[in-house]
Formats: sequence, structure tokens, C-alpha cells
Amino acid sequence: MNEELNTDDESSLRLVPTLNMCFDTMQEAKKFYQDYGRRCGFGIRSKTSKKDGNNVVYYLRLVCSREGKYVSNIRPEVKTLPSQTNQCPTRITIARKEEKWFVRTVVLDHSHDLCPQTSNLIRGNKQLNMHAKHTLEVNDDVSVRINKSFLSIVSEAGGYENMQFVERDARNFIGQHRRSLCKEGDGQALLRHFSKMRDQNNDFFYDIEMDEDNRITSVFWADARS
Repeated sequence: MNEELNTDDESSLRLVPTLNMCFDTMQEAKKFYQDYGRRCGFGIRSKTSKKDGNNVVYYLRLVCSREGKYVSNIRPEVKTLPSQTNQCPTRITIARKEEKWFVRTVVLDHSHDLCPQTSNLIRGNKQLNMHAKHTLEVNDDVSVRINKSFLSIVSEAGGYENMQFVERDARNFIGQHRRSLCKEGDGQALLRHFSKMRDQNNDFFYDIEMDEDNRITSVFWADARS
């Protein structure tokens, strides 16, 4: 019995950031802290990083998403709601040593309440998994409204409490998807127009650059007179 209790205690301790914890990669350390934040009820973000002479990161500070001070662009005399400044001190720092990453400092105390029940919807924790993205894309291709697609995903997940994103995230994803050159949108219409101009005059030239997500980043064209 005592051995089992000791094992459980050790397992729970490994789930909490502690000094000198070791990770194989920086990404592994970040994921560990993000998972810890999700369980506790807060989001994380990268605050400070340092790079070596080869432009490779060797130091990183990860903080609570409510760290810092919010400064509004609205003048105080016309604001209807007060600004909230939490300046949460919770953070960890990690550093690379001999191809491993070690936790160098740990602060666990927050200056605000935590909410584990809704931590999946905190900005730093929200994510669309591949299944959700595929469902949204397929439904959009057959003109299913986004709110209907979102509700079907909510139903499949077993309720809103099990969701890791909100309807606005779904709309943003579909917006990016539609802007892709592979979709029927401005990019595809532009490509059809350029092809038509090229058919009319072989001296018409155009070039389109795209990013890794197949979205248009720049367009150049010149007619025969140019």
C-alpha cells in the first residue's frame, strides 16, 4: 500500500514543473508546460528567448497568458469598462545544455483565479484537430453553413465542455481555407482571369507566389505593351 501511494505521489510530482527537469527538445518542454497549464486552468505564451551565434534558441521563458499589463488604446475618460491588469508572475525558464533542455526557474503562484473546466477554450490552449478541420472543409465544400458544421462537431464531442475551440475559430479557419488558391475564391478567380488573358495574348505574363499553406502572398502580371 505504501509503495503504491509513493508511486502515485511521484507520478503527480512529475506532472508539475520542478527545477532541473530534463527534456530532449524545446518543443517537448513547451508541450509539457502547455499541458500543465491546461490541467490547472491557464494558458501559456513565450515571453523571452535568446539565440546563440548560429541563430539557434538556447534560452526560453514561458509565462502565464495573463502576465504583463494591458494598455488600452481608448482614453480613460471615454472607457465604459475598467482595464484589468493581472501581471501574473507564473513562469518557467528553460535552457539548452549539452543538447538537452533543463528547467532553470519555476514560479507556480498565480495572481488570478484558475478555471480548469474551461481551460481548453483559453486562447493559448485552443486548437482545431485534424478531424475537426477535415469536417469543416468537407462541409464547406458542399455549402453546409459553418454554424451547422460547428454544432455537429459539438454533438460528436459530447457537448461544449469537451470542445477545444469556439465557433469563431471555425469561421477563421474556413476563411483561411477559402482564401487558398485551391478553393473557389478570389485566388481561383484571379487565376482563371490570367489564364484567359494568356490565351488571348502569349506575351501576357503573370506569376503568383504562395506560402506553405497554399495561400497567395504576392501577384505580378504584365501585358504585352509592358
